[in-house]
Amino acid sequence: MDEQLQPAVAALAERFSARAEEFRGEVSITLSPETIVAACRTLRDEFGFDMLALETAVDYWPQTEPRFHVVYRLYSFSRNHFIGLRVPVSENPPRLPTVETVFPNANWHEREIWDMFGISFDDHSDLRRILMPHDWEGHPLRKDYPLGYEEVQFTFNSDEVSQHKPHPKE
Repeated sequence: MDEQLQPAVAALAERFSARAEEFRGEVSITLSPETIVAACRTLRDEFGFDMLALETAVDYWPQTEPRFHVVYRLYSFSRNHFIGLRVPVSENPPRLPTVETVFPNANWHEREIWDMFGISFDDHSDLRRILMPHDWEGHPLRKDYPLGYEEVQFTFNSDEVSQHKPHPKE
Protein backbone atom coordinates (compact mmCIF):
# COMPACT_ATOMS: atom_id res chain seq x y z
CA MET A 1 0.00 0.00 0.00
CA ASP A 2 1.22 3.48 -0.86
CA GLU A 3 2.74 5.26 2.14
CA GLN A 4 0.61 8.37 1.54
CA LEU A 5 -2.62 6.33 1.82
CA GLN A 6 -1.71 4.51 5.03
CA PRO A 7 -2.79 7.31 7.43
CA ALA A 8 -6.18 7.67 5.70
CA VAL A 9 -6.79 3.91 5.69
CA ALA A 10 -5.74 3.62 9.35
CA ALA A 11 -8.05 6.49 10.35
CA LEU A 12 -11.04 4.94 8.57
CA ALA A 13 -10.34 1.54 10.10
CA GLU A 14 -10.10 3.02 13.59
CA ARG A 15 -13.04 5.44 13.44
CA PHE A 16 -15.52 3.51 11.29
CA SER A 17 -14.45 -0.14 11.65
CA ALA A 18 -13.65 -0.14 7.96
CA ARG A 19 -11.99 -3.08 6.23
CA ALA A 20 -9.26 -2.28 3.69
CA GLU A 21 -8.16 -4.41 0.77
CA GLU A 22 -5.51 -3.83 -1.82
CA PHE A 23 -5.59 -5.30 -5.31
CA ARG A 24 -3.05 -4.44 -7.99
CA GLY A 25 -2.01 -1.28 -6.20
CA GLU A 26 -5.54 0.07 -5.68
CA VAL A 27 -6.95 0.42 -2.18
CA SER A 28 -10.61 -0.32 -1.55
CA ILE A 29 -12.24 0.26 1.82
CA THR A 30 -15.51 -1.41 2.81
CA LEU A 31 -17.74 0.69 5.06
CA SER A 32 -21.15 0.26 6.62
CA PRO A 33 -24.00 2.34 5.12
CA GLU A 34 -24.41 4.58 8.16
CA THR A 35 -20.74 5.66 8.08
CA ILE A 36 -20.34 6.61 4.41
CA VAL A 37 -21.07 10.34 4.82
CA ALA A 38 -18.74 10.76 7.79
CA ALA A 39 -16.02 8.74 6.04
CA CYS A 40 -16.27 10.88 2.89
CA ARG A 41 -16.15 14.05 5.00
CA THR A 42 -13.08 12.74 6.86
CA LEU A 43 -11.29 11.89 3.62
CA ARG A 44 -12.11 15.30 2.15
CA ASP A 45 -11.33 17.47 5.17
CA GLU A 46 -8.40 15.65 6.77
CA PHE A 47 -6.70 13.80 3.92
CA GLY A 48 -7.28 16.02 0.88
CA PHE A 49 -9.53 13.76 -1.20
CA ASP A 50 -11.33 16.69 -2.77
CA MET A 51 -13.16 15.14 -5.71
CA LEU A 52 -15.75 12.41 -6.10
CA ALA A 53 -14.49 10.92 -9.35
CA LEU A 54 -16.96 8.04 -9.55
CA GLU A 55 -20.04 6.69 -7.84
CA THR A 56 -21.74 3.61 -9.23
CA ALA A 57 -23.33 0.35 -8.13
CA VAL A 58 -22.92 -3.39 -8.61
CA ASP A 59 -25.76 -5.92 -8.51
CA TYR A 60 -24.84 -9.36 -7.11
CA TRP A 61 -28.23 -10.98 -7.76
CA PRO A 62 -29.22 -13.79 -7.04
CA GLN A 63 -27.29 -13.07 -3.84
CA THR A 64 -29.60 -11.01 -1.64
CA GLU A 65 -27.55 -10.09 1.44
CA PRO A 66 -26.04 -7.80 0.42
CA ARG A 67 -27.50 -7.65 -3.05
CA PHE A 68 -25.79 -4.41 -4.08
CA HIS A 69 -22.55 -2.58 -3.46
CA VAL A 70 -22.30 1.15 -4.07
CA VAL A 71 -18.77 2.00 -5.16
CA TYR A 72 -17.11 5.39 -4.69
CA ARG A 73 -13.75 6.58 -6.05
CA LEU A 74 -12.30 9.69 -4.46
CA TYR A 75 -9.37 11.63 -5.88
CA SER A 76 -6.79 13.86 -4.23
CA PHE A 77 -5.44 16.55 -6.55
CA SER A 78 -2.61 17.51 -4.19
CA ARG A 79 -1.36 13.93 -3.79
CA ASN A 80 -2.47 12.54 -7.16
CA HIS A 81 -4.08 9.51 -5.49
CA PHE A 82 -7.32 7.60 -5.77
CA ILE A 83 -9.02 5.73 -2.97
CA GLY A 84 -11.99 3.41 -3.36
CA LEU A 85 -14.92 2.98 -0.99
CA ARG A 86 -17.50 0.19 -1.09
CA VAL A 87 -20.78 0.07 0.80
CA PRO A 88 -22.87 -3.12 0.88
CA VAL A 89 -26.60 -2.41 0.48
CA SER A 90 -29.42 -4.75 1.43
CA GLU A 91 -32.07 -5.67 -1.12
CA ASN A 92 -35.13 -4.64 0.91
CA PRO A 93 -35.25 -1.71 0.76
CA PRO A 94 -32.08 -0.68 -1.07
CA ARG A 95 -31.17 2.72 0.40
CA LEU A 96 -28.20 4.75 1.56
CA PRO A 97 -27.62 8.26 2.88
CA THR A 98 -26.60 10.72 0.19
CA VAL A 99 -23.05 12.09 0.02
CA GLU A 100 -24.33 15.12 -1.87
CA THR A 101 -23.65 17.32 1.18
CA VAL A 102 -19.96 16.40 1.01
CA PHE A 103 -19.51 16.20 -2.77
CA PRO A 104 -22.20 18.16 -4.68
CA ASN A 105 -21.52 16.27 -7.94
CA ALA A 106 -22.91 13.14 -6.22
CA ASN A 107 -26.33 14.54 -7.19
CA TRP A 108 -26.02 13.28 -10.76
CA HIS A 109 -24.29 10.02 -9.85
CA GLU A 110 -26.95 9.12 -7.31
CA ARG A 111 -29.76 9.98 -9.68
CA GLU A 112 -28.25 7.60 -12.22
CA ILE A 113 -27.85 4.85 -9.60
CA TRP A 114 -31.46 5.27 -8.54
CA ASP A 115 -32.64 5.27 -12.15
CA MET A 116 -30.65 2.20 -13.21
CA PHE A 117 -30.53 0.11 -9.98
CA GLY A 118 -33.38 1.40 -7.81
CA ILE A 119 -31.15 2.27 -4.84
CA SER A 120 -32.65 5.26 -2.98
CA PHE A 121 -30.55 7.96 -1.34
CA ASP A 122 -31.98 9.48 1.83
CA ASP A 123 -32.05 13.32 1.93
CA HIS A 124 -31.12 13.63 -1.75
CA SER A 125 -32.18 17.03 -3.10
CA ASP A 126 -33.65 15.84 -6.42
CA LEU A 127 -33.97 12.07 -6.72
CA ARG A 128 -35.72 11.53 -10.06
CA ARG A 129 -34.96 9.74 -13.29
CA ILE A 130 -32.04 11.07 -15.29
CA LEU A 131 -31.53 8.55 -18.13
CA MET A 132 -34.83 6.74 -18.59
CA PRO A 133 -38.15 8.43 -19.46
CA HIS A 134 -40.04 9.67 -16.39
CA ASP A 135 -42.82 7.09 -16.86
CA TRP A 136 -40.44 4.10 -17.22
CA GLU A 137 -41.15 1.19 -14.90
CA GLY A 138 -38.31 -0.74 -13.36
CA HIS A 139 -34.55 -0.32 -13.15
CA PRO A 140 -32.73 -1.68 -16.24
CA LEU A 141 -29.31 -2.48 -14.75
CA ARG A 142 -30.69 -4.87 -12.17
CA LYS A 143 -29.73 -8.41 -13.09
CA ASP A 144 -33.30 -9.63 -12.63
CA TYR A 145 -34.71 -7.03 -15.04
CA PRO A 146 -36.31 -8.76 -18.06
CA LEU A 147 -34.22 -8.41 -21.20
CA GLY A 148 -37.08 -8.28 -23.69
CA TYR A 149 -34.96 -8.84 -26.77
CA GLU A 150 -35.90 -10.45 -30.05
CA GLU A 151 -33.72 -13.12 -31.58
CA VAL A 152 -32.11 -12.09 -34.84
CA GLN A 153 -33.42 -13.99 -37.84
CA PHE A 154 -30.88 -15.48 -40.27
CA THR A 155 -31.25 -17.97 -43.12
CA PHE A 156 -30.15 -20.90 -40.92
CA ASN A 157 -32.72 -20.20 -38.16
CA SER A 158 -35.48 -18.49 -40.12
CA ASP A 159 -38.14 -21.15 -39.58
CA GLU A 160 -37.47 -21.53 -35.86
CA VAL A 161 -37.51 -17.77 -35.15
CA SER A 162 -40.59 -17.27 -37.32
CA GLN A 163 -42.53 -19.79 -35.18
CA HIS A 164 -41.97 -17.72 -32.02
CA LYS A 165 -42.62 -14.29 -33.58
CA PRO A 166 -46.01 -12.68 -33.16
CA HIS A 167 -47.78 -12.31 -36.49
CA PRO A 168 -50.74 -10.05 -37.33
CA LYS A 169 -54.10 -11.74 -37.37
CA GLU A 170 -55.70 -11.87 -40.76
